[in-house]
Amino acid sequence: MLFTELVLQNFGPYAGKNIINLRTEKDNETRPIILIGGMNGGGKTTLMDAIRLALYGQRAQCSTRNNLSYSDFLIQAINNQTPLGEETRIELAFEHFIDDQWKEIRIVRRWNKQPKDGKDTLGILEEDWPAKALAETWDEYIETLLPLGISNLFLFDGEQVKELAEQETPPSSVIQAIQSLLGLELVERLAVDLEVLVNRKQKKLATQKQLKTIEEIEDKLNHYKQELENANQDYASIDNQLKRADKKVKEATEKFRIEGGKIAAESSTLKQNIDQLKEKLQQQRNEMVNLAATSLPLALITPLLTEAKKQGEIEIKQQQATLAKTVLQQRDQKLLDYLETLQLTQEKLQKIETFLQQEYETLNQDANTNLSHRLGITEEELNQLTTLLDYKLPSQLDIAKQYLETLQTLEVDLDNTERKLQVAASPEDYQKLSDALTNAQKEAAKYQTEYNQAEKRIREAQKAVQMTIKDLRSYTDEVLEKQNNEHIIKSAAKVQTTLQLFKERLTLKKLNKLEGEVTECFRYLLHKSDLVHRVAIDTHDFSLSLYDPQGETVPKHRLSAGEKQLLSIAFLWGLARVSGRNLPIAIDTPLGRLDSSHRNNLVERYFPTASHQVILLSTDTEIRQEELQQLTQQDAIAHTYLLEYDANNRQTTVNSDRYFW
Repeated sequence: MLFTELVLQNFGPYAGKNIINLRTEKDNETRPIILIGGMNGGGKTTLMDAIRLALYGQRAQCSTRNNLSYSDFLIQAINNQTPLGEETRIELAFEHFIDDQWKEIRIVRRWNKQPKDGKDTLGILEEDWPAKALAETWDEYIETLLPLGISNLFLFDGEQVKELAEQETPPSSVIQAIQSLLGLELVERLAVDLEVLVNRKQKKLATQKQLKTIEEIEDKLNHYKQELENANQDYASIDNQLKRADKKVKEATEKFRIEGGKIAAESSTLKQNIDQLKEKLQQQRNEMVNLAATSLPLALITPLLTEAKKQGEIEIKQQQATLAKTVLQQRDQKLLDYLETLQLTQEKLQKIETFLQQEYETLNQDANTNLSHRLGITEEELNQLTTLLDYKLPSQLDIAKQYLETLQTLEVDLDNTERKLQVAASPEDYQKLSDALTNAQKEAAKYQTEYNQAEKRIREAQKAVQMTIKDLRSYTDEVLEKQNNEHIIKSAAKVQTTLQLFKERLTLKKLNKLEGEVTECFRYLLHKSDLVHRVAIDTHDFSLSLYDPQGETVPKHRLSAGEKQLLSIAFLWGLARVSGRNLPIAIDTPLGRLDSSHRNNLVERYFPTASHQVILLSTDTEIRQEELQQLTQQDAIAHTYLLEYDANNRQTTVNSDRYFW
């Protein structure tokens, strides 16, 4: 199967007629990828909805339908600028291989603001010729090509992959799709058909009274089955409402945080912190005042004190020289008198006198040093000044620096805390934010309660169905035990046992093959080739288990968010390969939460080989310029389109052969 063209006319944000060529040929070469770029809200998901709607009509699982009736959904999907009387139209053309040749089929669905009988008008063209008979049996025909049950495994989005990655076991819709894809539902269908046959035989064998009892039990069974179906529908509806309510809680919480609600709730704590910081600041200032009351202010005149110290040292030296001069004069005279008694020559005595005279003059110069002014400092005062400059002031300056740093830190903390308090919401705004958050939480709690009750209702309905089936079998076995045709029923029981065994073995065989494909795909996509050696799939709930090369279990929580997403993609890829169906793949938002290495592996290894046709619906942050260049170098892109959304007119324009870059 190969999609060839999609036409949207007045559908969603697409005004007028928009034609998108989906063929994979370019320059006489087959290239699998159709790349469609668009910002969030620009119409990418609408394209996916259009494909689903064209294929399945009222049964389509469209993203914006929710709980709307089909008629209301069709009206909602009409472009708001559609002229009065003009119809909305979707066309999807595809080719499929049948009778040893390719045939093209074009699906045309059209409606206006008053859909006839609440539905659209379906037309089918086969090789450009109307095929009325095919249109009348279209639901059955499309099931042979792309069954609705498995469509989500080929037409999926990043949110689906994200949900599959975060759950331990696949959701029920995926499990049903897996069973359908692997052919396991055929065994279930055969078992149901066999049970119907047995019931018919039992009715033929029963008396009127017995038949009435059987019919009563069957009516009871049908009632419980209807209850189960209704419970499942309610469960699905409540599940959607719960998800929307949870989303509202997240939005209200974020708004509460951003707009100051959280800070307002903490305002009393902030005010208390401000008072404490102010008290610490005052204490610190008092400490600095006490420090300033010591000799610390003298640090401001350190150069002047240093000069005073130098002059004081000179004055003390001068005083010492004056005292020494008198003592030395007396000593020198005594020395000369003594030398004369030694009868030295006059020349030697003259030399000694000259030497002593020179020494005296030097000392006299020190004693008579001319100073412009005198401090009159004493030696004790000089010692105090030296101690002050060398020890006290440096120590006090270090303490002052520490006090100042502490003061600055406290002032910054006080300023930041006061700023936080200033941006807090006003009491009125805070109350509104708080009420909105509380209401959202109450709504979520309400739907959570309903969700739990719906789950309980499903379990009770399932139990009632099983018990009624057991009662029916028990009764019919009892009353028909000795009937002539009881061998039919016994044979059917044996067949059912055989079918169950066949189903188990078929499941095991299919899952063994699927495990191999998923393992190969995951290791191919994963850049850590030694992390996972084997992927095992549970035969009951299809949950995945990972094993390393030593055979030890690898806990799923050890995988990063990106690796979990790759595992989900590998799971879907492996299913597609095992199914043997040659079907297109369409992916909306393909690269959410992936880092660069995982992104490169997916772009290089998955997209070009996932299928013969891969339609990628991407934002500018997913398939970026680097990925676009990478896919172009691989000759993987057949066509590119850019969806440009006009916010004023709320319309999207499709530009061919363009992308964001």
